[in-house]
Amino acid sequence: MKTFPELVTWLKESTAIGILPDEILKAIVSLLEKVSFQENEIIISENQSIEKVYILEEGQIQTQRNNGNYSLLSGSVINLKELLLQQPAKNTIKTITEAKFWYLSAVNVEKLVAQYPQINQAFTQKLAQEVADLSSQLSFEQERQTVLRPYLVTKAKRGIIGKSRYAVRLRQQVKNATEDCQPVVIFGEQGLEKDNLAALIHYSSPYRREPIIKVNCGKLQASGAELFGRAGGKLGLIEALGKGTLIFNNIQDLPPELNDDILQLLKNKTYTPVNRSENANNSVKTCQARLIFINEKAISTINNAATHLIKVPPLRVRKADLEDQANYYISLISRNQRVNKPKITPEALRRLQGYDFPNNLRELENLIERAIVQLSGCNELTEEIIWQSRNKKQQFRFNLLNAYPKLRSFLRSSWYPDRINYGFTLILFALVVGILFLAPQNRQENFALNLFWAWWWPLILISFPFVGRLWCSFCPFMIYGEVTQKISLWLFPRQLKSWPRQEAEKWGGWFLFTLFTLIILWEELWDLPNTAYLSAWLLLLITAGAMICSAIFERRFWCRYLCPIGGMNGMFAKLSMTELRAQQGTCSAECTTYQCYKGGVQKGEGLETLGCPLYSHPAQLQDNRDCVLCMTCLKACPHRSVTVNLRPPAIELWTTHQPRTSEVALLFLLLNAVFLHKLPEINFILRLGLDLTKFWIHSVFAIAVLIVPMILPFLGYVIIRLICQRKNMQFRGFTELAYGYLPLALCGNLAYYLHLGLGEAGRILPVTWATFGLNGSNLPILVAHPAVITFLQGITLLFGVIITIILSQKISRQSIKILFPQHFSTVSLGFLFWCVILSNFTN
Repeated sequence: MKTFPELVTWLKESTAIGILPDEILKAIVSLLEKVSFQENEIIISENQSIEKVYILEEGQIQTQRNNGNYSLLSGSVINLKELLLQQPAKNTIKTITEAKFWYLSAVNVEKLVAQYPQINQAFTQKLAQEVADLSSQLSFEQERQTVLRPYLVTKAKRGIIGKSRYAVRLRQQVKNATEDCQPVVIFGEQGLEKDNLAALIHYSSPYRREPIIKVNCGKLQASGAELFGRAGGKLGLIEALGKGTLIFNNIQDLPPELNDDILQLLKNKTYTPVNRSENANNSVKTCQARLIFINEKAISTINNAATHLIKVPPLRVRKADLEDQANYYISLISRNQRVNKPKITPEALRRLQGYDFPNNLRELENLIERAIVQLSGCNELTEEIIWQSRNKKQQFRFNLLNAYPKLRSFLRSSWYPDRINYGFTLILFALVVGILFLAPQNRQENFALNLFWAWWWPLILISFPFVGRLWCSFCPFMIYGEVTQKISLWLFPRQLKSWPRQEAEKWGGWFLFTLFTLIILWEELWDLPNTAYLSAWLLLLITAGAMICSAIFERRFWCRYLCPIGGMNGMFAKLSMTELRAQQGTCSAECTTYQCYKGGVQKGEGLETLGCPLYSHPAQLQDNRDCVLCMTCLKACPHRSVTVNLRPPAIELWTTHQPRTSEVALLFLLLNAVFLHKLPEINFILRLGLDLTKFWIHSVFAIAVLIVPMILPFLGYVIIRLICQRKNMQFRGFTELAYGYLPLALCGNLAYYLHLGLGEAGRILPVTWATFGLNGSNLPILVAHPAVITFLQGITLLFGVIITIILSQKISRQSIKILFPQHFSTVSLGFLFWCVILSNFTN
């Protein structure tokens, strides 16, 4: 219990009536009485007449108003103002805990007022001061609203849509940023609604009732007067904002004059108002607002000073959220346009998932809105009305599977390729090898030799620009390899070894290059085209390699890394006008099993498979080198992501291609092999007089011919490099530019084999009869006239030179003057091919 003097002192120091003189305070204390209220007890209700004036001594009470509840502190005087103004209670007062009060009855208050007129005077002055303060505050609020109104952000448009790991992480980052008022940097590509994320941070924070504004940094005055205000003049945005949120949009466009001021604001939360007088000493002010910086790219100076960094992922990596995003926009746009909400079809969704959305969410919203406008009463958004732009990987592509459903059905059937391989190719290969050993040993009397050299070589070379590496799907070498693998696992159940990928990537290309070199030397030195049993041994050796690797390693290790024929096929397949790929968006958004790659049981329309035999994922293919078109991925995919496209031939060589040194070596080996096949003609043209019947002379000459022609391309590159260095220009590496010679290598080999294909392949019927000792001289033959063959060989070489020049230009992306040495090398090689290939008919 307070003593009389203590109570007077307490009233003077802790209550609103402390403004009164000590004489009046003593008079009040003499009339004070004490009362207590329990928890949750109403002291006075709104609009109730005033009977007592209370002074809170201890405890917690609150006043209940229409716009919220407010706690009152010890020393609060209750009902005095209303009693003096003869008004009823304005608010309901309620205890939160047990509370103790001092009180004066209304009668005693009236007596005191009558006895001491100073009471009315004091409170009249206080009331006048409150009115003045309120008026000043109102004027400030009006000025504040005027300043802030053009920049206000009234609400957040939407939350973060989606369930992907990117969406979950983004939500967590936004949540973390709401827990304090520290600076935030939000950066990401255009169209990601980064300003909406800034609004989400504000409206999810404890300061959601404070204003939030957004300024476009490109439109700010270089003086900074809008932000910082003027000393003794116009209010600045920062001061007007108070504890709100300030968004700097496109911070990269900030006037350079403001860089230091913004960094000071960011680091120290201080700023200096603008003053017209340079000599004036301006007072430094403190910023209470939260600062959020938005930009498309990270800025190191801003990032280093910010507490929260939020990188917004682009839509192309959030394909798993695309369906939720699309459905949200469908609902939003349908409601705004007052139409029935349509449903998006799976085909339309796959088309969206196959697109990279360079303008992200903004582009998706516009695309959905345009599609809904086109609906015309339909209740489905189909792929026909999804008009997205095409990204670079999809440009000039035509999906054959969509255009020809029967082709899709055939490629997914058991006929392709398994029934063909195990019901036909397996048996035919064994028959061919047997005939090569047992039948006459020359091409005129052995149809197997005729098939191998006069049919297979020309046809496979012709097929590369059309179907790429398709031959590998029906390759007998790997069919026997798979048979060996299955039988060995049945006899000796075990776990096949995983691929030594690192070693294979490093040395596999050089292994097959070496093997191919030995094969073509063997072909030349031992005359394989006219020696059937040696051709059979060649086939068996390659088959043995496939069988041995299949017994040791899983899947088709031999095909991917070691097979010399596969290496050639993979290289020339880069020129193909067809490709197998998958829609990366659909794969990343919908696929969780990767059955096309790993294999698995049937799922939806996806069939049970063992996975890609070459361990290639169709969505990650950069070129045709590692795809044999076996269609395993097409059969396994339950989402219709796999496509078989028509495309511009060789487009990958100037877009997504990754050069390999071993592959370039193989390219020049095949290019120079054309000269190897024509050693007698070269010996005659150069008048060397070498006796090619002698093995060692023949061998040295053959090796020299495989090496010397490469001098021309290498010399051309050296000259290009010297020109670029002299002009301080960037230039591409030799291995990258060397792929420009690929069409010439293909056309040179094709021109050589045309005389076999057009001159001997048509004799297959009489040769078949002769194989079995019969007379087939009366059987029909179909061969071209030598002049026609010469003409076609010349056209093929000319076409190869022209395409090589065009492709070299596409790969180099340099002027034709800079690349002239390589073009000269191409023309020179083409001329040499012309001389040696056509010499049989011109000499």
